[in-house]
Amino acid sequence: MTSSGKRRPLRIGVQVSNQHATYAQIRDTVRELEDLGVDILFNWDHFFPLTGDPDGRHFEAWTMLGAIAEQTTRVEFGPLVNCSAYRNPDLQADMARTLDHISGGRFIFGTGSGWFERDFTEYGYDFGTAGSRLDALAVDLPRIRERWEKLNPAPTRHIPILIGGGGEQKTLRMVAEHADIWHSFVDPDTLVRKLDVLRHWCAEVGRDMSEIELSTGTTLRGMGSTERADLDAYLDLGVTLFEYAIVAGDDLSLVKRMLAWRDSVNG
Repeated sequence: MTSSGKRRPLRIGVQVSNQHATYAQIRDTVRELEDLGVDILFNWDHFFPLTGDPDGRHFEAWTMLGAIAEQTTRVEFGPLVNCSAYRNPDLQADMARTLDHISGGRFIFGTGSGWFERDFTEYGYDFGTAGSRLDALAVDLPRIRERWEKLNPAPTRHIPILIGGGGEQKTLRMVAEHADIWHSFVDPDTLVRKLDVLRHWCAEVGRDMSEIELSTGTTLRGMGSTERADLDAYLDLGVTLFEYAIVAGDDLSLVKRMLAWRDSVNG
């Protein structure tokens, strides 16, 4: 629901991973997904594959986002999610603002604290602890927002901030303070509790929770009755952004079914 009491339209996001594909395959998949009518395209901010051959093909996220910004004309896009530890926060703000201009105001700044240890150790970043990484993100987010206020030219719009994760003491407080979109990875029953925690933090910081769009990752294998029931359960909890992950070159028949479901819900 929005602050006006109206339900947001249901949206479908597809994450095209940076792994196990040529750049040409990724480019062509991005083109096909935009043509199909996907609402948001995501990649991820890692340096190595997360599944399959750990030393297989892999490309860097932000340079690829620049190509997506120029290649596409309609779809929103962004990282799911940027790792704030890899880049100075003011630089992140400038990169996001630049992508916002390249794309004509379609960039979503998805961000988080990082978790894949190999990325950190092989590229020379301090891995620290989950807590220390979240503490650093909490410091970075205000700096990013402050830099957006200083840049010339300014962003073309309020750049949406998406925060991923469900930590109840740190992550959800940051969501309440900074996020336009909260992306979760939990089942509907767990989401009920997480939403209660987020509601608490929104009250603590004086934020209207209806301002935050709810997003979830999906692990669909089809669109049968059981999976449709799960999707309906998420809808009943207020989730309006559903993300599905693929590798470039995958069959897109399930994406097409998700888009048909979206259209039937939106009417």
